[in-house]
Amino acid sequence: MLSLQLRTGDYMTIGDEVIVQLNHIAGDRCKLMVQAPRDMTILRGEVLERIGGERPGCVVDGPYRHRRELLWNRNKSQVLTAMRALLREMDGGDRNVQTLRRQLDLIFPPESASNETICTPQ
Repeated sequence: MLSLQLRTGDYMTIGDEVIVQLNHIAGDRCKLMVQAPRDMTILRGEVLERIGGERPGCVVDGPYRHRRELLWNRNKSQVLTAMRALLREMDGGDRNVQTLRRQLDLIFPPESASNETICTPQ
């Protein structure tokens, strides 16, 4: 698969009839404008997969794929519980341990850890 880096306003052509332009970037999203013949089907990957299409083998997961919600399983819950227990054992006034505990609690608040939801990928 060809990988290109584009700046806002840059465009690329595919054959003689397709033009793709990077219109806008905001955070982890970008807006593409595509000019193509009306008889050419254009679908977002999410839509293609939702209607039963196969994910092309050449497509790689981007850094933000599946980040809307952290997917939990029993292993992750067990690891989080073990980390909290280890930090409790190490907690003897060491500032580094206290800092690490605060950071862990910021990422995974203790109240949500007590009723961790086990999700499965869709």
